[in-house]
Amino acid sequence: MNIKLRLTITQFLEFFIWGSWLISFGNYMYSMDMGDKIGTLFATAGVASFIMPTIAGIIADRWINSEKLLGILHLLGAGCLFIASRATEFNQLYLCMFFNALFFMPTIGLSYSVCYSIMNKQKLDTVKEFPPIRVWGTVGFIVAMWIVNLAGWGTSSNQLLMASGTALLLGIYAFTLPPSPPTRAQKGSSFISVLGLDALVLLKERKMAVFFLFAVLLGVCLQITNSYGSLFIGSFASGYPDSFAVKYNNIFLSISQIAEALFILTIPFFMRRFGIKTVMLMSLGAWVLRFGLFGIGNPAGGMVWLTLSMIIYGMAFDFFNISGSLFIERETPAKFRASAQGMLMMVTNGLGAILGNYGAEAVINYHTHEKITNWPICWFIFAGYALIIGILFAICFQDTKKVKLLA
Repeated sequence: MNIKLRLTITQFLEFFIWGSWLISFGNYMYSMDMGDKIGTLFATAGVASFIMPTIAGIIADRWINSEKLLGILHLLGAGCLFIASRATEFNQLYLCMFFNALFFMPTIGLSYSVCYSIMNKQKLDTVKEFPPIRVWGTVGFIVAMWIVNLAGWGTSSNQLLMASGTALLLGIYAFTLPPSPPTRAQKGSSFISVLGLDALVLLKERKMAVFFLFAVLLGVCLQITNSYGSLFIGSFASGYPDSFAVKYNNIFLSISQIAEALFILTIPFFMRRFGIKTVMLMSLGAWVLRFGLFGIGNPAGGMVWLTLSMIIYGMAFDFFNISGSLFIERETPAKFRASAQGMLMMVTNGLGAILGNYGAEAVINYHTHEKITNWPICWFIFAGYALIIGILFAICFQDTKKVKLLA
């Protein structure tokens, strides 16, 4: 089989697993009378992102082939998801999903490493060839969302069973991929180097310290609508039961993922034209609109606002993640770049996601009475938070350089 096709299948299955439950799981928890604990459970992904990618990276660098570790982690995750599908109490469900997060989150980076390793051995241009492969991961995420919606599994444990079965399949499939052996850390490497924390020295520079601080604060926004978006759209069922957004909420929410894939293509233009600071401010402005449009939208006369919110998500998510990564690539010495990229992941998808999920849970629970949530107020609070962060970022962060990208 063509190696690019094999790697495409890997990316498709990797994100199909995540898309099977990530967006619809809030509705499932609400149907299980666990709606007040959604943020707590989703914070497990933040904890896992904070600690596990580094540990998995050390193992893959020193002791075991990356494709084998990828397979092992997915097999363990498949077991966790299967047990989670049988859980009836929150503590049981939390424990299963926590361990699933520990096993799953490092597989995202590992799946990239496996692709890069195999492509390099095949003498393929990773810069040119990997993006068309990676985009099939987004397609897999969207397809999984659609299947869950069309099958009526939004409030069913079947979404977990589908994710478990796919993880089992990918776990076995990973062992058939060409070998990606350990690179072995250099002798004499410090413990800090082995942990990938060399980039901490960068925090001595004011601009980098400010950047990483705001990466945490903006990371708070990243997962709120993933955790609560489906539950929010589902809350319109009593007033608009026949609305497309209500009946097919996962399909409707998948517009966000489609927009995300499309906005990636616009980043080179905006980077060349405006520079990193302006692009990141665009991201913060987009988060204000993402939340604010949710606050004024509804499946009837306000459907246009909900749809615009879905589209604007692409800019909100991509313009921070990609521009932030490019900023790190440009501003850090070569010997710190990999460590700095890892640290960016830790502070945004780790610490920021933890704070965001617990914070969102507190706001939403405070504005929920007798199982009815005042969603507009909640979304306006989140929009206000993003607006304040944007203003502070504009004042505190100084960087006027334009990014020079290859044509």
